[in-house]
Amino acid sequence: MTGGLCMFLYGMKLMSDGLQKSAGERMRKAVNFMTSNRFVGVLTGFLVTAIVQSSSAVSVMVISFVTAGLLSLTQSIGVLFGANIGTTLTAWIVSLIGFKISIDSLAIPAIGVGFILNAIDWKYKSIGEFLLGFGFLFLGLFYLSDGIGQIKFDAHAIEAFKSMGFIAVLIAFGTSFVMTLIINSSTAAVAMIIIMAGSNVITYEMAAGMILGANIGTTTDGILASIGGPADSKRAALSHVLFNVVLACWALPLLMPVLKLVDIMVIGDPLAIVHDINGNIIDNPAIGFHLAMLHTMFKVLNTILFLPFVKHYAKLLTLMIRDKKTVEKKDEHYKFAYLSTPIANAPELNIFRAEKEISDMAGIVSFMYSRFSKALSSLRKQEGVPENKNDNKATVESLCADLLLKEQYIDEMKEILSGFLIDCSRLKLNPKSEKRLSSLLHVIVTLESMSDECYGISLLLEKSVSKDCVFKEKEMDVLIPYVGQVEEFLVLLENQLKTGQTPEQKARAAEMEEIIDKRRKKLHRLGRKRIEAGKNVKAELMFIDLVRRIERLGDYCFEISENYR
Repeated sequence: MTGGLCMFLYGMKLMSDGLQKSAGERMRKAVNFMTSNRFVGVLTGFLVTAIVQSSSAVSVMVISFVTAGLLSLTQSIGVLFGANIGTTLTAWIVSLIGFKISIDSLAIPAIGVGFILNAIDWKYKSIGEFLLGFGFLFLGLFYLSDGIGQIKFDAHAIEAFKSMGFIAVLIAFGTSFVMTLIINSSTAAVAMIIIMAGSNVITYEMAAGMILGANIGTTTDGILASIGGPADSKRAALSHVLFNVVLACWALPLLMPVLKLVDIMVIGDPLAIVHDINGNIIDNPAIGFHLAMLHTMFKVLNTILFLPFVKHYAKLLTLMIRDKKTVEKKDEHYKFAYLSTPIANAPELNIFRAEKEISDMAGIVSFMYSRFSKALSSLRKQEGVPENKNDNKATVESLCADLLLKEQYIDEMKEILSGFLIDCSRLKLNPKSEKRLSSLLHVIVTLESMSDECYGISLLLEKSVSKDCVFKEKEMDVLIPYVGQVEEFLVLLENQLKTGQTPEQKARAAEMEEIIDKRRKKLHRLGRKRIEAGKNVKAELMFIDLVRRIERLGDYCFEISENYR
């Protein structure tokens, strides 16, 4: 049984990896549709969970998206509803195939063909991995079923337990909850429940109760993922728990009527005892169909019950988990919380999660430069107003202090995000995702260099003020528009990383790079002419250095724009 269960889980992981590689880019783009409306959110949650084959992994990813600000609480609730429905797919696969086709005619050929296709270096390699996982899943299912069949149960004890009626259902509910916590997969737990019911180890009613227990047991990963996160992430985790708890609260008292409804909808007698030609009791395939339908019906009915009241549900969660009244001091250190298990389960979605953090990183660089631009404009001498050297000194000192904190923060972002993406790169990704991951690592390094450059030009400005080499009116007239062009380029870059690059944006980036280069050459010539004319050499050299370093920021922007995606 243990070997079969482990093989089943391994096969499920291979199937998930193969599906993600085949649909990785499309699945990543599908996440953008989560924000459309609650119905699209349910559909997205269903499709992503059907691919990943783990509602726990999807719930953790959704909670991390809420933490990052990619999803609101209301949007996340719809996606979690869909994830609950998507996790019922494996029960149908087990019921439709597991009891109908012999292991020799399905699993072994799938493993053989899958291994060959996976060993060949071609673009459909992921299909081979999917078939390989498919074969291992049903090979594990076979050994799991065979293992349960080999166990010698005390017939009198089983009958006594079955005769306990609804109490037996409640005990089965609690047992399934604990079992799902241990194996950390409601999908595998439901597969085991269907096998045990088909082997007549547990009753039809007990199997139904165990399915409800497994639904609650699978919510623990989301709770763990929300620890240390903002209030909305905790609310999203609680919404997943309450969804399944409410399901159990109405489904357990109405279990018998619902089972009768399922019996009407699905053909076959779930209580029939099937014998082979030798008179031995064999598995009853009908009970698998009934339990799969029951599992799906539970989730669909509960979703229909909750979906019209999503906004009210979100308000209730807000009342249950309130925001802290005291104003928290903003942490000056970067935090990016993620669990290692979901990385293995959904690497494609983790790349999407990292993209949001990288766009935030670009936003901080843009803010740093904007802060420098405002400080430079404040140093401009106005006619008729005497220059206040103390005010200038305070301005640049405050600028340098602020930018130093931001630069250190971005250093931490680079270290943590690079490590996160390197963890993702150790997993098997499709070729497009591998190239994208490599591009994102390059973007992180470049953005960190840009933050260093922003802090460097602030120090240069501080040096010019301390040496009483503040730029004159004519120099400011040509320098400030140049600074503004680079600031505009940084805003364009931030938008490219946030929403995705368009051909128009790429063309605009090339145009801005050319304009900035021409302006830099013009300003250099102006600085040299002023030196030749006998102006303050130190001030002019600082002017030329500042122009050169600002132009370097434009080069970094163009480099990212050209190589991104």
